[in-house]
Amino acid sequence: MTRYRERLWPAPWLFISTALVIPASLLVFLPISVEAGVIVAIVLYAAVVVALLLGAPTILVTDTEFSAGRAHLPLAIVGEVVGFEGEEARAERGPRLDARAWLLIRGWVSPVVRVQVLDENDPAPYWIVSTRHPDAVVAALESARAASATNN
Repeated sequence: MTRYRERLWPAPWLFISTALVIPASLLVFLPISVEAGVIVAIVLYAAVVVALLLGAPTILVTDTEFSAGRAHLPLAIVGEVVGFEGEEARAERGPRLDARAWLLIRGWVSPVVRVQVLDENDPAPYWIVSTRHPDAVVAALESARAASATNN
């Protein structure tokens, strides 16, 4: 059963800022041909938009695992889960960050959750994952772990 699902879609400002490929490609291709310049500009911007949309990772909490993007963490090895917003989130992504931590950070999503990894064989002591709703991720992981503990 899925307890939480979130797609980290790019922020609107990212689509606006990447639109700069349009005038850049026009500058390069207009001297060659107006048609080529317009076509290349449209194709390049469309490719950027598709890449942004396809590259948006999904955060998922189920009854058996926590997944962030392509990485999966079984609930059996999930330790303490803490959500951070504002200045605390910035500190978790920066000064307090352990170099061994596994990261799924998106610059357009400020809040993060820190998920402790209890597996001694795992080189990452914890995961830092961007999320727009850290409290919901924490609650979903805690309820999934509680349900898993009562079923075992």
